[in-house]
Amino acid sequence: MKNASQSKIAISILLLFSSLLFSSCDSARIFEKNQDLPEEGWTKDDIIKFDVDIKDPSTPANFYANVRNADGYPFNNLYLFIKTTFPNGKMSNDTLECVLADEKGKWLGNGLGDIYDNQILFKRNVRFPIAGVYKFEIQHGMRVEPVLLIMDVGLRIEKAQ
Repeated sequence: MKNASQSKIAISILLLFSSLLFSSCDSARIFEKNQDLPEEGWTKDDIIKFDVDIKDPSTPANFYANVRNADGYPFNNLYLFIKTTFPNGKMSNDTLECVLADEKGKWLGNGLGDIYDNQILFKRNVRFPIAGVYKFEIQHGMRVEPVLLIMDVGLRIEKAQ
């Protein structure tokens, strides 16, 4: 168990360093943040929350869910419920199936050791209706409780090309 924890810490440090190294080159990014999940598993009560301040609603954007899973994750997919609260109080809900492995069980995404990073597009070329702070809440939609070996989940919003 100690070696697994040390390996996880080393990989996390390497990924953090890599993201810091390349973050200045990412001119398309409007917002990106990931949240670590508990080692004992992700429960439905562990709701991931992000506040995103949109200053220019005229810029079309793409939305992605970031998912990091360990090699032992027992499923080939992960369902997410994504709730968006607009600055004016209106809400929208999305259900997203994140496919993490192909039909043969080969992990998708970028791998480093036994950790895999996926960025799943769930909205393309969307314009924010108004400027202000948008609140995003992400909850897993799996039938098992807790969901094990999902290490972190995040949100990326980038300018559409």
